[in-house]
Amino acid sequence: MVRAILFLLILFLPTTLQAQDYPRQSIDFDLFVQKLFAEQEDENISYEDLYETLFQYYQQPIDLNNTTPEELASLFILSRPQIASLFQHIQQNGKLLSIYELQSIPDFDLITIYQLLPFVKVDDAGLFADSRPLWQRMIGEDNNALILRYERTLQERRGYTSVDSSSRLQSRYLGSPDKLFVRYRQTIAQDYSIGITAEKDAGEAFTWDRDTRRYGFDFYTAHFQLYNKGRFKTIALGDYQLQIGQGLQLSSGYSVGKGSETITTLSRANLGIRPYSSVLESAFFRGAAVTYRLKGNLNLTGFYSNKRVDANLQADTIADDFDETFTGIQTSGFHRTTTELANKGRAREQIYGTSLQYQQQAFTFGITAVGTNYSSPIKKTDAPYQRFEFSGTSNYTIGANYSYTWQNVYLFGETAVSKSGGIGTVNGLIANLSNKAELAMLYRNYSRDFHSLYGGAFGEGSRNINERGFYTGIKLKPIARWEITAYYDRFTFPWLRYRVDAPSYGDEYLVRLYFKPNRQSALYGQFRTESKGLNAPNNTTSIDYVAQALRRNYLLYYEFSPTPALSLKSRVQFSSYTHEAPKQTGYLIAQDINYTFRNIRLSTRYALFDTDSYDTRQYVYERDVLYAFSIPALSGKGTRVYALLQFQLIRDLDMWVKYGITNYRNVDTIGSGLETIEGATKSDVKAQVRYKF
Repeated sequence: MVRAILFLLILFLPTTLQAQDYPRQSIDFDLFVQKLFAEQEDENISYEDLYETLFQYYQQPIDLNNTTPEELASLFILSRPQIASLFQHIQQNGKLLSIYELQSIPDFDLITIYQLLPFVKVDDAGLFADSRPLWQRMIGEDNNALILRYERTLQERRGYTSVDSSSRLQSRYLGSPDKLFVRYRQTIAQDYSIGITAEKDAGEAFTWDRDTRRYGFDFYTAHFQLYNKGRFKTIALGDYQLQIGQGLQLSSGYSVGKGSETITTLSRANLGIRPYSSVLESAFFRGAAVTYRLKGNLNLTGFYSNKRVDANLQADTIADDFDETFTGIQTSGFHRTTTELANKGRAREQIYGTSLQYQQQAFTFGITAVGTNYSSPIKKTDAPYQRFEFSGTSNYTIGANYSYTWQNVYLFGETAVSKSGGIGTVNGLIANLSNKAELAMLYRNYSRDFHSLYGGAFGEGSRNINERGFYTGIKLKPIARWEITAYYDRFTFPWLRYRVDAPSYGDEYLVRLYFKPNRQSALYGQFRTESKGLNAPNNTTSIDYVAQALRRNYLLYYEFSPTPALSLKSRVQFSSYTHEAPKQTGYLIAQDINYTFRNIRLSTRYALFDTDSYDTRQYVYERDVLYAFSIPALSGKGTRVYALLQFQLIRDLDMWVKYGITNYRNVDTIGSGLETIEGATKSDVKAQVRYKF
């Protein structure tokens, strides 16, 4: 009776949500992505992998009655205390009766619920579970599609021209300027996932040559994973990723750096084994992995990977055991020139390990060990900043991770030691101080000789090595429809770094004010500043010295939808950069007009940019074809215009066509090296079709 009364109250609250369970409202990925990836110049974030995973959740919403805290955390919408409140509500009142019931859960506000709605649903698994055999479920599944994508820059680049005997640059691309992409994937949440992806980058040859390990497309990846089969939680064959603990030893790339979402993105979701379907040609494992449920809440994961990696092998006349060494794995994935092709798959990498995780609703603890072997030793150069880098053929790490929720406080962390004796540790807390205030704090310390080759825990640097820092983030909701987020991060680098010939330090902070007066409009302003030590430019002395480089970014964004079919988005952003030289500045002004009519969607943008140098380049997110992600860096002076058309040819066949053109002022060429374009205009075309079986 109490539950029935509660449900009726929810339905008739004055602030009842406008969204219904069905049909679900479409999500504004533009605004959602801009919030997560506020620092869009971070090249270490796998944007496409994150985007695709979030879009998979949108296509197959998470059932709130049959989910886990880690799965909800991977949405980057709910804080850990909010997730704990949800599970406590279900434990006390039984399974959710409707999506509207979210309004009655403590710590849930309307802004958070609006963000969450596109990714979740409420079902009764006992009524809707599919008990057919696997092969029948695969044959009859609607969520499977074939995607074909074509891209090309219309202007000719130097790499495709005839060799000029008078030029010092004699290398040329081996293939055509066409970029090709093919993917087939079929997936059912908590049941299975199967997929294959193939890609040829622009400049790579489409050919069949076993000697150079080219079989049509330049890169292939395939996976097959099963979930919840008896005691087996996950069984993975082919290519996969691992996300365990805070990512200090194993990070799948499914993480977000510092941005305007200052709370939910701080801790990593302990997702375990994940399918891999991206086209990054180095950030994955190839082999097999399995997670097995032991007694109680214990899960044991074992994995093995064996794959070729790109490396420039050099003769070694000193070592007795090996004839060749290499300085490091090449991760670009390009095999366009004779030199790049010669380095393809030259070294072999083996990775193996195990992880034992104890998981309860409020407490997790795990121990993980990872081993790595290379067919030839890694040997760094004699540069002072590389003195403590990993070298040799083998490495191992062993560590422990934990998390604990106590009332409105979530504690988490991970500590590991590598073969060299170096130690890395990251520890933090997230607290709901009230229903209007959240706080996050994190401390990390990665010694200069800590080597975690597939780690990606929170940090300022691109790798978890040679760094100490303390981060503080806060989120305030002083009144309805207003939100303030801010963070401050202080960090030091005890040893030298690339282009930093002395121990250095820095700090960074961001403030963002967000206002959503109604469902048709949103406005936010953001300010970010970063100070970091770098070698001083234009130094005429015999010894390099380190000076602080100061970068500031300002952003103002407004969107308005006067009708359900029309959306207008405006942004103005400005940046400045100072480093032992006069201040440099840059700005961008962009206007988007997006229109939807039945099965046709048109997205357009006109942008004007003006920057003094590449140091004040402007990053801005663009809409793209499905599963693609575009954040171009604009520098110099010019305009950027694009149009993206999406439409349905027939019932199960969708098509996207995108055309973009960038016009520069006061330049004769664009780019450098083999990417040089003669002229001041660069235009690109992209077309994609998706057929749903």
